[in-house]
Amino acid sequence: MVAPADAGLSEGKLAEVDQFMEHQVTDHKVAGGIVVVSHDGKIGFFRTYGQMDREAKKRMLPDTIFRLYSMSKSITTAAALTLYDAGRIGLDDPVSKYIPSFADLKVATTNGLRAPTRPMTIRDLMLHTAGLTYGAGPDALKEAYSRLKPMDSANLEEMAAQLSKVPLAYDPGTDWIYSVSIDVLGRVIEVVSGEGFDVFLKKIIFDPLDMPDTAFNVPPEKLSRFAANYSRSPDGLKVVDAPVDSKYGKRITFFSGGGGLVGTARDYLRFLTMIVDDGELDGHRILKPATVKLMTSNQLPAKAFPIYFGKEIRYGTGFGLGFSVRTEITKWDPSGRVGEYGWGGAASTHYWVSPSDKLIVVTLEQIMPYEWDTEFGMKMLIYDAVQK
Repeated sequence: MVAPADAGLSEGKLAEVDQFMEHQVTDHKVAGGIVVVSHDGKIGFFRTYGQMDREAKKRMLPDTIFRLYSMSKSITTAAALTLYDAGRIGLDDPVSKYIPSFADLKVATTNGLRAPTRPMTIRDLMLHTAGLTYGAGPDALKEAYSRLKPMDSANLEEMAAQLSKVPLAYDPGTDWIYSVSIDVLGRVIEVVSGEGFDVFLKKIIFDPLDMPDTAFNVPPEKLSRFAANYSRSPDGLKVVDAPVDSKYGKRITFFSGGGGLVGTARDYLRFLTMIVDDGELDGHRILKPATVKLMTSNQLPAKAFPIYFGKEIRYGTGFGLGFSVRTEITKWDPSGRVGEYGWGGAASTHYWVSPSDKLIVVTLEQIMPYEWDTEFGMKMLIYDAVQK
């Protein structure tokens, strides 16, 4: 960490980020948060705001542990890509090569079920073009997903078995729908590695990158650093997951690569710095540079572009193997940059990287469901702080 000027950042512009976040706290939009800005390999801004737990009157600390939710996805994808780099999986391998029950998947249509036009591949899992969803889709899909409850499974093997009985929403490769596919990818990792997904992540990602606080649960000795999770209501912020009662403080057997990790700002910044540095950090090579390029450049077929959530179309935004990628500036997030990649989590955590600006930003808070205030409110301020 260095002074903003030593990182090529304007202290005056970053003061506006402070003001914005302080207003978010005093206006009860968030209980607290963390904003980290790294420029050209130097951390010029690492600030905490408000409280990690209002009810316990605990202030936000730099090492506060947050629920990462879908910020888990890029880590899981990177872990799977280490197997690709080692020649142990192929991106165009059918998923059924590793999970045989997926060979019998059908596509749900208005005329009933039919065979898909081609098999689901490992690449489809990483891109969210697999035909899987989070339970939305044609009636036959919704009925089976609701009845089988795959995400309530005891472990990833059981989840995969249940998902293999749920019809697909579309033919693989023909659309983009955010889905449970990264959880399936976690099961593929288990099958190929012969290890529990949690064990593999610790050995291949967390230990080499020195990410000691990133895991699927919070051990007792760290619970004092675990933030409370909130939702907004007309009466103010309401606790939806208190640290003392949280499932993250208990033993976990279902290791969700799509949304199950917790971690700190420092840990996640180290992961992103490895990506920015072409797959290596502090002498530890995690991924090949060419593989990182697949993660950070748009890989979606034209017919599946741009990405969308219901009626929310993110114009000019595609997807790489693990990150969303900006391909042009549009009315969707006009403060962005072409080439910018990143993602977020359900509790309003977010991160983005702009290669052209040599910029990494991580913003963490705990508000359910996802709120855009912090991301959209600060993005232009942070870009304006970069001194050319």
